[in-house]
Amino acid sequence: MTEKTQTDRTVATNREAWHNYHILETYEAGIQLTGTEVKSARAGRVNLKEAYVMVRDGEAWLLNAHISQYSHGNRQNHDPIRDRRLLMHKREIIRLQSKIQEKGLTIVPTKFYFKGNLIKCEIGIAKGKKLYDKRAAEAKKTQEREARAAIKERSRE
Repeated sequence: MTEKTQTDRTVATNREAWHNYHILETYEAGIQLTGTEVKSARAGRVNLKEAYVMVRDGEAWLLNAHISQYSHGNRQNHDPIRDRRLLMHKREIIRLQSKIQEKGLTIVPTKFYFKGNLIKCEIGIAKGKKLYDKRAAEAKKTQEREARAAIKERSRE
């Protein structure tokens, strides 16, 4: 059997976070979900595009994460955009809270994944990119892509 089992898989990534922010540090957090939310997550119906994390009353909360309603759920199906509590150690939450007191820092979810039978959310402390940073990153990607294409073309000759 392979080291990485089928249950260790990524459900959703927040690619927009990597585009709009410099991710300085990442943390792994558990997430408190209801039964129908878990079934929807297993089906891959999670969207983290506009999600963010807030620290309230000594607890970390995931806000605006969209987990679609379970297709076979009944009238007790969950609300797709509800606040979900993140399960982290107290010292990690205190560290997060002290970091976001700094000007320009925020906490965004970067990945939603299964680790064994547990659902985890990777969150990152992020600093917003300026428009010129985004342009520079796009130019660098384009340049690297063209270089790889040129090397590939030379190897064919």
